[in-house]
Amino acid sequence: MKTIKISEAVVRRLPIYLRFLSELSKKNVQTVSSQDLGVKLDLNPAQIRKDLAYFGEFGKKGIGYDVDYLIEKIRQILKLDKVIPVALVGAGNLGRALCNYNAYLKDNMKIVAVFDAQEAKIGESINNLKVKPMSELNQVIQDAKVRIGIITVPAAEAQEVADRFVEAGVEAILNFAPLIIKVPTEVRVHHADFTTELQSLAYYLD
Repeated sequence: MKTIKISEAVVRRLPIYLRFLSELSKKNVQTVSSQDLGVKLDLNPAQIRKDLAYFGEFGKKGIGYDVDYLIEKIRQILKLDKVIPVALVGAGNLGRALCNYNAYLKDNMKIVAVFDAQEAKIGESINNLKVKPMSELNQVIQDAKVRIGIITVPAAEAQEVADRFVEAGVEAILNFAPLIIKVPTEVRVHHADFTTELQSLAYYLD
């Protein structure tokens, strides 16, 4: 049977649906229609139905989607129904902010280790996580079964950190450094570049 290739755009919309559905669940909303989702998220309802239909039939005509059931299914699709250990390299301001934010998330994607190359930062505590030296990265990643790495170091150091992550067996990387890193094709990379996002926003200013 031919496997349907899911586009990156669809995958990127799923967390948006999940976040909004989670807010509805907190308000004890039991069902929601694709029309309501479209209005709240400024998306075409037909697009939402199409996105979800790639993974199964979750809604009922005339009723809509069961909120808690759809949350459960999207979490399964995104593999968030089990704990995913994450490691972060770069215990600067951004790295600390991400660790602090992650500590308060009720989510199964957890930062379990923080590393830095600067001797002065080794041993510092960030939300009960001790900053470890880069010399321990391979062992910690393998012991903790870390699958995702986050890079929050200066651009000049980003490729070296990416290489270390790949060597240690990390399967995906979120890169905050302003540099396009190169990794093997089997490793997934997403870039989060604040500068380019701000510069592209400037285009739309009057």
